[in-house]
Amino acid sequence: MKIRKIYKILTFCIATVWIVNGLFCKILNLVPRHEQIVARILGGNYSRVLTILIGLSEILMAIWVLSKFKTRLNAIAQITIVGSMNTLEFILVPDLLLWGKLNSLFAFLFILVVYFNEFYWNKKIAQQT
Repeated sequence: MKIRKIYKILTFCIATVWIVNGLFCKILNLVPRHEQIVARILGGNYSRVLTILIGLSEILMAIWVLSKFKTRLNAIAQITIVGSMNTLEFILVPDLLLWGKLNSLFAFLFILVVYFNEFYWNKKIAQQT
């Protein structure tokens, strides 16, 4: 498969993860566990509003991913956000995670995909041009 095609597919998949988590899981509240996590970590008074704001932020991240604007900064931001978010959840609310502490493995795999998409595949594309 051509490098550009791999890069485009992975970019689309990464954006899809952010959209699904932001829109469906948080804004539309199809996965109430997300609001429970926010309530436990940040407090219950504004957990719905905060969950919606987090969901909107995730949709903005998807738009940023698809825009291909400052892709390295975007990848670093994604890695930092996913890493810190999952570390907090691992420590503070492992009982609310879909796969418990195993969630950290999936977060790590997502971080690897983001890293390789930007710092390997995108670099290869840049070298070809």
